[in-house]
Amino acid sequence: MNILTTLQRQDIRSFISQSWATSWPMTLIMFFEFLIGMADIYIAGRVGKEIQATYGFVVQFYFIFIIIANALSIGAVSVVSRLFAAGDKSVLAKTVWSVIVTTAMVGAVLSAAGIFATHWFMEFINIPVELKPYGTQLGKIYACGLVFHYLLVSTNGILRSCKMIRSSLLTMAIVCLMNIGLNFFIVFHTRLGFWGIALSTVISVFAGSIVNLWHCRAFMRKGRVFSFRVVRDVISIGWPAGATQALWQVHSMVMFLILSSLPEKSIEILAALAAGIRIESAIFLPAIAFNMANAVIVGNLIGEGKKKDAYRGGLVTMFMGTGIVLLLTVIVIAGASFIAPLLSNNETVVAETIRYLYISMLSEPFMALWVILGGGLSGAGDTRSFMYNVVVGIWLVRVPLSYICVVLLGLSAASVWWTMNLSQFIMAAFMTRRYLQKKWLV
Repeated sequence: MNILTTLQRQDIRSFISQSWATSWPMTLIMFFEFLIGMADIYIAGRVGKEIQATYGFVVQFYFIFIIIANALSIGAVSVVSRLFAAGDKSVLAKTVWSVIVTTAMVGAVLSAAGIFATHWFMEFINIPVELKPYGTQLGKIYACGLVFHYLLVSTNGILRSCKMIRSSLLTMAIVCLMNIGLNFFIVFHTRLGFWGIALSTVISVFAGSIVNLWHCRAFMRKGRVFSFRVVRDVISIGWPAGATQALWQVHSMVMFLILSSLPEKSIEILAALAAGIRIESAIFLPAIAFNMANAVIVGNLIGEGKKKDAYRGGLVTMFMGTGIVLLLTVIVIAGASFIAPLLSNNETVVAETIRYLYISMLSEPFMALWVILGGGLSGAGDTRSFMYNVVVGIWLVRVPLSYICVVLLGLSAASVWWTMNLSQFIMAAFMTRRYLQKKWLV
C-alpha cells in the first residue's frame, strides 16, 4: 500500500512538473496579451469615453475574424503534439508546412474582406451613431494586420506543440513591448491620434509572425510538401473550436447590443464593460494559458500511448490553474476600487466598472474549471464537447435571460452581470461531467 501511495505521489509530482513547465510560459504569454489590452483600454479611456466604448466593440468585431486562425491552431495543436511525441519528423514537416500555408492564405483573404466590409458593417449594426465613424477607422486598420495575426497564432500553436514554448514566449515578449511602446508614441506624440491603438497592433503582430516563422523553420527540414489530407485532419478537429469561438464572439456583440438598449447611460455602461473585461482578463487569460497547456500535455501523452496519464495530467493541470485563478480573483475584488479609476476618468464609468467586477468575480473559479478541462478535451481531439457547452451556457442561458432582463423587464445592467454568473456555473457542471466520463479517451 505504501509503495502504491509513493508511486501515486511521484506521478502527481511528475504531472505537476510537466504541467508547470508548459503552463508558466503560457501564463506569461497571456500576461503579455493582458498588458497589451490594458494599455489599449487605458489609452482609449484617456482619449475619451466614445473611443473607449468604440474600442470595446471593434475588438470584439476584430476577434470574430481571428476565429478561423484560432480554430486552425487548435486543430494543429492536437495533430502536431501527437506527431511530435511519436517522433515522425517527415510527417511532422509536412503538417507544419501545410498549416502555415493554409493559415497565410485564409488570413490574406479575410484581411482583404475586413478592409472592404468594415464600413458596410458599421453602417448596418445598431450601435450609437456617434461611435460609427471611429469604429470604421479602427476596424479598417485592424483588418490590415489580420494575415500577420493569423500567422502569429498558428506558429505559436506549432511551437508549443513541439515543446518550444519558450521561443513562443520570447516572440510574445517582443510583440508586447512593441505594441505598448508604439501605442503610447503614436497616439500621444503623432498626428495619427487614436488610430495608433490599431496601428501598433498591426506593426507588432507583423514582427512577431516573422520571428515565429524563423523558429518554425527547424520543423520543415524534412521537406515542404503541402498535404490536403493534413489540412482536412486539422479542420475536422478545429472546426468545432472555430464554431465555439464564433458563438462566443457573436454573443459578445449581442450582449453589447442588448446593453445599448438601456434607457440611460448606455455609453458609460458599454465603456465600463470594455474596461471591466480588460481587468477581468487578468484572470481569464491565465485560464486560457492553462487551457492551451492542457491541450499540449494531453495531446503529447496520448501520442505516447499513455491515456491514463493523459486523464490524470489533465486533472492536475486543472487544479493548478483553478487555484491560481482563485487567488487572482481575491486580488481583483480587493483592488477593484483602485484599479477601475486607472482606466477611465469618468465617474459613472468607474462606478459601473467596479460593480461589474464585484459581481462577475464570483464565478471566475468556475470559469477556470470548465475552460481548462476543455483544453484537455481539445488536446484529445474532442472539441465538440466544448462547443456544446458554449451553446448551452451562452445561447440557451446567458443571451436569452439578458435580453429578458434588459429589454423586456427594464432591469439594470447588474441583472446581466448576474446572468453571466449563472451561465458560468452551468458550463462548469457540464464540462466536469464530460471529462469525468472519460469517453474522450476512447
